[in-house]
Amino acid sequence: MTPAILNGEASTSASHANGVNGANGVHPLKKGSLDGFGTRAIHAGSEANAETGAVMPPISLSTTYKQNGIGKHKGFEYSRSGNPNRNAFETTLAALESGGAYALAFASGSATTATVLQSLGPDAHIISVNDVYGGTFRYMSRVASENQGLETTFLDLENADDDTIRAAFRPNTKLIWIESPTNPTLRLIDIPRIVALARAAPSDPLVLVDNTFLSPFYSSPLLQGADIVMHSLTKYVNGHSDVVMGALVLPAHRAALAEKLRFLQNAIGAVPSAYDCWLAQRGAKTLHLRMKAHGTNALAVARALQRSPHVQEVIYPGLASHPRNDLAYRSLSPHARVFVDRFVQEHGDEAGGFPYGGMISFRIRGGAEEAERFLTATRLFTLAESLGGVESLAEHPAQMTHGSIPPAERALLGIGDNLIRLSVGVEEAEDLVADVEQALEAAVALSKSSP
Repeated sequence: MTPAILNGEASTSASHANGVNGANGVHPLKKGSLDGFGTRAIHAGSEANAETGAVMPPISLSTTYKQNGIGKHKGFEYSRSGNPNRNAFETTLAALESGGAYALAFASGSATTATVLQSLGPDAHIISVNDVYGGTFRYMSRVASENQGLETTFLDLENADDDTIRAAFRPNTKLIWIESPTNPTLRLIDIPRIVALARAAPSDPLVLVDNTFLSPFYSSPLLQGADIVMHSLTKYVNGHSDVVMGALVLPAHRAALAEKLRFLQNAIGAVPSAYDCWLAQRGAKTLHLRMKAHGTNALAVARALQRSPHVQEVIYPGLASHPRNDLAYRSLSPHARVFVDRFVQEHGDEAGGFPYGGMISFRIRGGAEEAERFLTATRLFTLAESLGGVESLAEHPAQMTHGSIPPAERALLGIGDNLIRLSVGVEEAEDLVADVEQALEAAVALSKSSP
């Protein structure tokens, strides 16, 4: 593979004695030009094949590679340690996450979470946002706690003041885990504020941001000071609901940490297949186009929900009426801000806000029955878990994605029976709005007709 420019830094393949292939930048090299987000999405990691001239990277299914002598190979030994498709996709990921130099792909978002937490060693303490993805909560509280003695303090990082957060630090605090927006109540965390508190703490914990909901298009946590960015690539980056995968992206100054995580990636072996990497890399090429459509459609749907008398509350940080709309704007990546500024300039105050990803949560008037009636009355929004695909999805967090969280804790987090989460796809906006409006009417009509 020829060297690729990763956010202004070149990277080339390098082999390691432990069998871990060092492609996509174990040692970042000289500065290079920085192309725009969409250009990087299409070209980074997708150099024409040197042997055939194929414009698209071919799928390499081989599990092992010929050596011309003991330890003399072309950068690949065994596909768990390195594969041409995985290396190419990791190059793409490092280029997409602004400020990134190293990327590591895993077999799932959950495998990614497990690897990060295992890297902390035994008897560590972490601080996590309390409104965290149910699978992450489950791993922290039921797996890592039992297997490695991990202790987790769950805090409302959106509303907690500095003193409360400082009081949570311990001598063995090694990591702060952030989701922003959180899943499913879309709380916004001021990432630079948390980073500043972490840097001042005696234990100097790392700051990880799960950037799944906004994707590298809308948010660039590494530019805000984060040490690690995590993605469930299953969602927006792949974007077509046909791949399960996760990833970590780190900045250049975290080379030693990247090396440690890459060792664990190989040693634990939770790596994605070559075919999945090929599919996800193909999906990433249209990420900038899809995220603009997701955001524009989500804003239209959020405004329709606001107008409905059958909706108690709409949670979409892009709405001008959202209490943390200013923070949402400040958190935008440089390239997303260009898009948003142009959108607002073209639509003015009539826009009612700006595109901020494709996720919406809302509380329907009523309870679990009304929520289920809505979810089974939609025509275009499919009742299903997951998110981030081109198709629109809807789900009931209390009984689906966050069912692993105890009911009392769900209640404290605001994950009630009337909370519905929407993943707004890239269909025609007017069709999605009409679908939501008719489903609300159907839910209410059935409710009124019930004895």
